[in-house]
Amino acid sequence: MTPVPAGRRVLITGGTGSFGQTMLRRLLELDVGEVRVFSRDEAKQDAMRGRIGDPRVRYHVGDVRDYDSVLEASRDVDFVFHAAALKQVPSCEFFPLEAIRTNVLGSHNVVAAADRNGVGSVVLLSTDKAVYPVNAMGMSKALMEKVAQAHARNNPRSRTTVSCVRYGNVMYSRGSVIPLFVSQLKAGRAPTVTDPTMTRFLMSLDDSVSLVEHAFTHARPGDIFIRKGVACTVGDLAAALCQLFDAPPKLDLIGVRHGEKLSETLATREELAKADDFGDFFRVPVDVRDLNYSLYVSQGEPGIAGLQDFNSTNAPRLGVPEIVALLTTLPEIRAELAARDLLSVS
Repeated sequence: MTPVPAGRRVLITGGTGSFGQTMLRRLLELDVGEVRVFSRDEAKQDAMRGRIGDPRVRYHVGDVRDYDSVLEASRDVDFVFHAAALKQVPSCEFFPLEAIRTNVLGSHNVVAAADRNGVGSVVLLSTDKAVYPVNAMGMSKALMEKVAQAHARNNPRSRTTVSCVRYGNVMYSRGSVIPLFVSQLKAGRAPTVTDPTMTRFLMSLDDSVSLVEHAFTHARPGDIFIRKGVACTVGDLAAALCQLFDAPPKLDLIGVRHGEKLSETLATREELAKADDFGDFFRVPVDVRDLNYSLYVSQGEPGIAGLQDFNSTNAPRLGVPEIVALLTTLPEIRAELAARDLLSVS
């Protein structure tokens, strides 16, 4: 994959989050000219400033809900990575309009500001919850994808390429289940599991970032890039962490939370019928037809009857030993285990 060229300027919305920080570190390794971290939380920005200490990083306090602040932050920028979002499923269920204001209208502000400033490429971060959505967070992310596709469809002469990347669960991202389980195990508690038979995709932050890099330089307007992933049951994930932290394999079953599904889908069979398969990921092109469907009637489109959705039920399934091996590749898990071992020795 071709990385972002050296010397370019990149804006990361939601830059103090897990994705944003991982993306920032990768961009600094690629010797970009400037990275602008855009977020609402000045305290997190100040902590990042002290921790990173790189003059190429500039910090912008603002909110994607405010078009003017995004317009200012994206001036003279070559690439925009849009990670700012409301991501917690239960909280979006209780406050769906807030999810719309940030995830839909805020995303529109990012796209519109980038277009006005002539940004070369904008990549929006989506989720498997946007596919067949049953919760407000997923519905708002699905509409975010539609914002990106509508820009491509309605602005064929735009200098700005807008695309999306869609992932499953990113391991150890902020607010995800793995750090929750780890904190519970360290406190001597059993992991709180909604339904142990639930299946979810697993992927690392580094894998996610590599797909963003590819989208920055290879996307066509309206493309959705979907990272293929392995899956596991939530019960097996909790059992693997219990094994790693030498805890009894006991689970605290709390029942399905608001807006949760038993499985997640990364790509529908309708998308797969027109997708390009690049091994590690799919590229789903935008449907650029207008509202005159005579072409569809006369020529048809690829059949979908024999295809299946790509979901966490039929994806390659990891058992407990494979999950343990995968978890031990995560720097955060290795750090937690090293700290535990050091404490036991002392």
